[in-house]
Amino acid sequence: MKLVGILEQPRLPDSSPLAQQVREWLSARGVPSWSAAPVDDEDLDAPLEGTSLLIVLGGDGSTLRAARWTVPYGVPIFGINVGRVGFLSEATPENWPEKLSRLLDGDYWIERRLLLHAELWRDGGKEASFSALNEVVIGRGAQARVIHLHLRVDDDLVTTYIADALIVATPTGSTAYAMAAGGPLMPPQLQNLVVVPVAAHLSLNRSLVLHENARISIQVEMGHEAFLTADGQKSTPVEDGDEIIITKNDNACSFARIESPGYFYRRLMGRLGFSWPHLSIVGPNREEKA
Repeated sequence: MKLVGILEQPRLPDSSPLAQQVREWLSARGVPSWSAAPVDDEDLDAPLEGTSLLIVLGGDGSTLRAARWTVPYGVPIFGINVGRVGFLSEATPENWPEKLSRLLDGDYWIERRLLLHAELWRDGGKEASFSALNEVVIGRGAQARVIHLHLRVDDDLVTTYIADALIVATPTGSTAYAMAAGGPLMPPQLQNLVVVPVAAHLSLNRSLVLHENARISIQVEMGHEAFLTADGQKSTPVEDGDEIIITKNDNACSFARIESPGYFYRRLMGRLGFSWPHLSIVGPNREEKA
């Protein structure tokens, strides 16, 4: 490793002391490092272009922020979970030295995850663009009134949702808001997109799984406020008649992994409070557990 970055989460009190431990640990092994503690979505003033690895000390929210900064430079992320859920993290405050040692020894693999690119269009002009590792959500504001969302895929009208919101998620985001809304769980190796309605009323209430190169267009129709939110960050107001175009991002987000490629299922069951499932095989004269 030529240079390792350490991204702290200033809102978590355990993050800064752990960052100091990691820096001292790396220094003892002759690995140079830098650290930063940006607040929310402020610009990251750090030498990402020359960084070999970014260690993120936080939860999934911190990792989502880090993804937007690292993707243009192709820097892989190694997460140490000091947050709550930690679906995306690779290590904990207890086991990070062992896992980071393996990484420095070259005993790791790179997992690349799909990102979304979204554009907000108004009156024929592009208002804003967004990147998202988890999802893009178009939903109502404070008023408890549904909005109409006209969904087109590859320029063909699919359906009109009458709902509180519409989620367009990646496989990474399938374990986040989309899961809470009843969407399917997809492993990160997939390159599909999933569309999930929230509280659909007198309209399609099923999720749609789309191919990775789908061009998704959502036209908003409502008489009150609505917002577009990417990865749960700051919301952008949406007006009646606006169009949101969502496609796969040209770049992928990279993660440095120590666990085997099947880690996703073990981790998912653990985070959901279930033990790793076993299979009971019952035959004429035997019962086995795999």
